[in-house]
Amino acid sequence: MQNRITKLFNIEFPIIQGGMVWTSGWRLASAVSNAGGLGVIGAGSMYPDVLREHIQKCKKATNKPFGVNVPMLYPDIDKLMDIIIEEDVKIVFTSAGNPKTWTTFLKEKGITVVHVVSSLKFALKAQESGVDAIVAEGFEAGGHNGRDETTTMVLIPTVREKITIPLIAAGGIATGKAMLAAMILGADGVQVGSRFVASEEASNHIDFKKMVVNSQEGDTQLTLKELAPVRLIKNKFYHEVQRAYQKGATTEELKSLLGRGRAKKGMFLGDLEDGELEIGQVSALIHDIKSASKIIKEMMLEFAEAKIQVSIF
Repeated sequence: MQNRITKLFNIEFPIIQGGMVWTSGWRLASAVSNAGGLGVIGAGSMYPDVLREHIQKCKKATNKPFGVNVPMLYPDIDKLMDIIIEEDVKIVFTSAGNPKTWTTFLKEKGITVVHVVSSLKFALKAQESGVDAIVAEGFEAGGHNGRDETTTMVLIPTVREKITIPLIAAGGIATGKAMLAAMILGADGVQVGSRFVASEEASNHIDFKKMVVNSQEGDTQLTLKELAPVRLIKNKFYHEVQRAYQKGATTEELKSLLGRGRAKKGMFLGDLEDGELEIGQVSALIHDIKSASKIIKEMMLEFAEAKIQVSIF
């Protein structure tokens, strides 16, 4: 399958793996790339030396293209960018910040730059900054999300109408049918996060993977908008946050409740009660843990079958 996204990244299928914290290490990224998608290392939960290690291991595990996701709120972002340049990474996804800050620098180094947005306003700013493609992420997505709560089904055609560069849809996409729907709405490819959380190669804790598989509709909620909106599974920590809201907690009190290392505690160390468990609404459609390769094969098969069904109508 060839289109603007597969050509941009030199990959077989227009499936990009989300660069999720505590999940997207070199094993997952290399497995996705080897299966024909674009694997992405999530630098948001990595110290600079850890990122270097993951990049080097990913290079040994695959000869296919892969990228690195860098949240621009990271305190040592200069060090991360230096490592990306030194290790000759060819594709960088930036998020959670102004794309103008790093796009020109990266592109001058010959790097393909993609920026993650949650609204048309920021999509236009990203295109103006010179990025090569945009990931438009709807309200359904897990992890940190947009404040406007625009759904993927609304966001993708809205952004497609106004931008000319390649568009990648994200948020609520875990199946081939959802992939086809996003592309009919105007996307050139899809970014998949939650489905890869429940993969054999994901670095998050097995207990978190099992919780994702067992989650039902309504088990997630977007919260903590005063800090950085994040979609979480409803556990003990989530309910503590809700009680804090009911008592009129200030932003500082919410920060204190969140504390440090809450996401690592939940997703990486497997504390399902007191940890922060980030996952998308589509977790209700995820029923098993399987290899990244099998996930991609099944998505592409369902995508092809859905295209035939659509052509019948």
